[in-house]
Amino acid sequence: MNAGDIAFPNLGIYLKNVPTHFSVFGFDIYFYGLIVGLGVIAGILTAVRVAKASGQDPELYWDFALYAVIFSVLGARIYYIIFSWSEFRDNPLRMFNFRQGGLAIYGGVIAAFLTLFVYARVKKQNALLMGDTAIAGLILGQAIGRWGNFMNREVFGRYYNGLFSMQIPVEAVRDASDITEEIAAHIPEGANYINVHPTFLYESLWNLVVFALILLWRRHKKFDGELCLLYFAGYGLGRFFIEGIRTDTLFVPGTKIPVSQLLSLVMVVFAVAADLSVRLRKRKKS
Repeated sequence: MNAGDIAFPNLGIYLKNVPTHFSVFGFDIYFYGLIVGLGVIAGILTAVRVAKASGQDPELYWDFALYAVIFSVLGARIYYIIFSWSEFRDNPLRMFNFRQGGLAIYGGVIAAFLTLFVYARVKKQNALLMGDTAIAGLILGQAIGRWGNFMNREVFGRYYNGLFSMQIPVEAVRDASDITEEIAAHIPEGANYINVHPTFLYESLWNLVVFALILLWRRHKKFDGELCLLYFAGYGLGRFFIEGIRTDTLFVPGTKIPVSQLLSLVMVVFAVAADLSVRLRKRKKS
């Protein structure tokens, strides 16, 4: 394979010279950033549309989006730094170099929810209603943003040669440490590519399923915050299993426990417990 090629051989898909970036006046613009930006815009537009459909002021969500985007990026970076401190310990200034990558979606999600509750309190709005309104946009943005990982040749899983197997040239992988011994051991003799699970694709498709469920359930929700709980349970469930086959996992410091897998499990348990609790309280009142 050429350095820029990506293939899904068992699906008959062979992509030649897939670029990671292009240059404008000598400045490199990476598709990763463009795709993540597209996901953010799509998410905001979705939230605004849901707000209009439910009789809310869409300007409220445009205003909130400005703060949410800024703090989500910072949150994603801080989360990554905390659980990858060994990368920055000897050169702390690297923390400020966003162009070398290093954003963790869970950090962004946590920051977005914290921003939401602060914003709603300041503006005297119902935070749970705002969350339900914006949550479809969040999961859609995540589904789109995962394709930035595809362009970067990152966020893939263990060795795999089944239907959805993805082939990437070894030299094109963004971080060589993501190529495990198992993956390396299965490189065909004389070949320069690896066969792996396209976990970015699995998560993107799963997120679209959760997005559809949120939209379908929107008219049937029984209480404010229910769609947020559906997001926690749905996204958490999918991420728990997908994280289990990724090779770029971040671990709880001092352990071999995948931090995102642990957080996913907590999200699912919390969502189910909170949903049942609210429904039981409502049933007792009725």
